[in-house]
Amino acid sequence: MASPIELARQAAGYDADSVAQLQRLIRTWGLLADLALGDVLVLAPTVADPDQYVVLANVRASTATTLYTHDPIGDRHRANNRPLAHQAFTEGVLLRDVVDLGPHYPEGRAEVIAAPFKLDGKIIGVALRERRVFQRELLLLEQTYLDLSDRLMQMIADGYFPFVGADEPQYGAPRVGDGLLVLDADRRVVFQSPNAVSALHRLGIHRPPTGLRVDDIGLDDSFVRTAYAMKVGVTQEIERRNVTVTTRCLPVISNGEVDGGFILLRDVSELKRRDRLLLSKDATIREIHHRVKNNLQTISSLLRLQARRVESEEGKFALHESVRRIGAIAIVHETLANDASDDASGDDAPFEDVARPLIRLIEEGLQRPVNPIRFDLVGEAGRLPLIRSMPLAVVLTELLQNVVDHAFPPGCVPEEGRIVTVAFDTTEDDLFVSVSDNGIGPPEGFDFAEARGLGLTLVHTFVTAELHGTISMVRGDGPDNAPGTATILKFPRGWEDRVAGPAIDG
Repeated sequence: MASPIELARQAAGYDADSVAQLQRLIRTWGLLADLALGDVLVLAPTVADPDQYVVLANVRASTATTLYTHDPIGDRHRANNRPLAHQAFTEGVLLRDVVDLGPHYPEGRAEVIAAPFKLDGKIIGVALRERRVFQRELLLLEQTYLDLSDRLMQMIADGYFPFVGADEPQYGAPRVGDGLLVLDADRRVVFQSPNAVSALHRLGIHRPPTGLRVDDIGLDDSFVRTAYAMKVGVTQEIERRNVTVTTRCLPVISNGEVDGGFILLRDVSELKRRDRLLLSKDATIREIHHRVKNNLQTISSLLRLQARRVESEEGKFALHESVRRIGAIAIVHETLANDASDDASGDDAPFEDVARPLIRLIEEGLQRPVNPIRFDLVGEAGRLPLIRSMPLAVVLTELLQNVVDHAFPPGCVPEEGRIVTVAFDTTEDDLFVSVSDNGIGPPEGFDFAEARGLGLTLVHTFVTAELHGTISMVRGDGPDNAPGTATILKFPRGWEDRVAGPAIDG
């Protein structure tokens, strides 16, 4: 099924501004449905047939039962099947009617209100409010909800709602059932719901609010005054006695003037507490990564000191190899400690941010000035957790060192043409990493699976045991179709453990 935005673009021919207006309505229309005690739909004529209307979006109330047992998004109706919607769209006025629901609905009838949905005075659709007609007298709370719903529907028809430039509450907009205070044009409370009274009590406010302005009952009313003056929804967070309540004021506009408003209140104390715990946990994880990185650097320094005292060239080489491998792991922890992106979790980071300093490590520490090599990084690997990025960093370092050591012996390739490319490619399930060069290629008869060097043994072990992936080596497939080698790794992107597959593809 297409999303509301896809339907708006493809079926109704909405441009970018119309889509943005639809998104504004969708962000706030849970409020509309709750106040309506029913369903709210948005319909628009299709591009292919203006006499046919498509349902772009639908929201159900949390305060009453729905009329729809199926999801109506995408449903198409002829104009004569939705006469009220068609008339509201063509005439540009708000209309209401009561229709028979048929024998399958015990209530028998539904009240329908159709309001032209506008953007800059142009009608781009119809907002349809549908609710069952109750066979009983409405409670005061229900009648208050419906009165506010009627006023908001009229604001849609007049082009005042949804608000443009309204703020977005951190924890989502409060719902009607969380707590409701209704205000008059003078910002005095004329109605309070039981849940609103409870929210005020948790803030330590026990004075009955009816008849008083918001500041008179003990709340800072700056957000109310701003909402009335700017004619937009305004949110304020109030914190007292370890209780946090989100308050959101929406003005009610008639004939261009604010003639009232209402405040929604939601106790977000538990959400706030969890948010603080997550921030504290995230900071702790980053500090751990930072300290691990420092400890690894200390170990590297000790190994370098030890290497200076070793007379055996073989011993010096082994210690320097260990320093390099420890450095690759330290880079991963440094990246995790410093990652400040919006979706950072403290335990994952974009792997290309790890690969860049790894390549610099190779450039600065391994290749010789008489044998320069250009390193290119292509593509994005996406975010990887520590359990994936640490072994992959070691594998990438070993492969790059192997290229530097063996791919470009003196005289084989002109100095200006020595290229090594590290490329990332992702699918929905897998990550592909390739290290390719335009060097001389592996010796005749070389078999990756039979390699006994420590570096390639580490590559084989980490790829199969830690990454649960596969390795393949392609000969004669260097950059720009030059002779060379490409080593390709494939492993699942998922964080969960997988059963290791075959080690070698070819």
